[in-house]
Amino acid sequence: MADAAFNEEIRSPRAARALAFATAFFFCSLTAGALVITLLGKVHRPEVVLDLSTPLDARTALPITASAEALPPPVVIDKAVFAGTALVADPALIENSPMGPLPRIADDGRKPMTAYAAPAAPGKLRIAIVVSGLGISAKATTAALASLPPGVTLGFAPYAGDVQHWVNEARQFGHEVLLEVPMEPFDFPDSDPGPHTLRAGVDEESNLQRLTWNLSRFTGYAGITNLLGQRFLSDSDVLSPAMTYLARRGLYFYDNGASAQSAAPQVAGATATAFAQSNETLDGIQTALEIDRHLSALEDEARAHGSAIGSSFLYPVTVERIAAWSKTLAGRGFVLVPVSAIVSAPKQ
Repeated sequence: MADAAFNEEIRSPRAARALAFATAFFFCSLTAGALVITLLGKVHRPEVVLDLSTPLDARTALPITASAEALPPPVVIDKAVFAGTALVADPALIENSPMGPLPRIADDGRKPMTAYAAPAAPGKLRIAIVVSGLGISAKATTAALASLPPGVTLGFAPYAGDVQHWVNEARQFGHEVLLEVPMEPFDFPDSDPGPHTLRAGVDEESNLQRLTWNLSRFTGYAGITNLLGQRFLSDSDVLSPAMTYLARRGLYFYDNGASAQSAAPQVAGATATAFAQSNETLDGIQTALEIDRHLSALEDEARAHGSAIGSSFLYPVTVERIAAWSKTLAGRGFVLVPVSAIVSAPKQ
């Protein structure tokens, strides 16, 4: 019995040591395994990469600073292009540049502002309406084209990749088209009209390069208008070269009234640029009552001076109210015309 007890005492420490050793080995194995997974696991795990080199919206134009490999080849205009019966591109009015087609005055003196102008109905009391913001949302653009009468002038931003398609649609429906050129507002960059914005704080060459990029995005527009631009339009020193450039390419400039301090009327006169300016912003407050009130004010302006122009955006309520209002104009002696019918001729 004594030997048995002695042997049990010998075995107990050995068992304890064996258990401790096994436990330690188990935890060491776990630690080593975790370390291996940590160090080597990424070799076999696929990475999720967000490629920011491609625009998140395929309809957004690539910046001019993108690599040449990323940019699509520029469109070359070598024959007349029509949308229905409306002219969209005429080789005689096109300079095929590395950026894309640019408007120019034809050798025979014809200008894009007349060649791409929509027909104007005769009448003594003329009202023009500009609706901007088309070409970005396919749904909103489709709704506007289906609802607005041909006399309404439509402004297209330059950034959508399929903007030419929508311009062709607009021209086929009889609308006159404007190119919206992004210009610097007072609160830039809090309000940012996007890449290729004309800036008050950059040199003339840089602004003209940005303007050229905008002009090359699509064809068929009779003039340009400002996208924001309160600060840029208030600075006659930076505005003057841009206006001169537009005049030399046979375009008119439409000031949408965004800037109360706009120097555009004076600069247009000094640079012999065909020009028009908005009398009313129709939808600063997007309610039917306010829009109707501004449309009525436009009629008062036309009665007093023979013509008036209103600016608006592609809000559904705006489109609906303009469409309804336009159906009653003839009964009150007014005619809806494109902006080109009201543009003042450049002073020579």
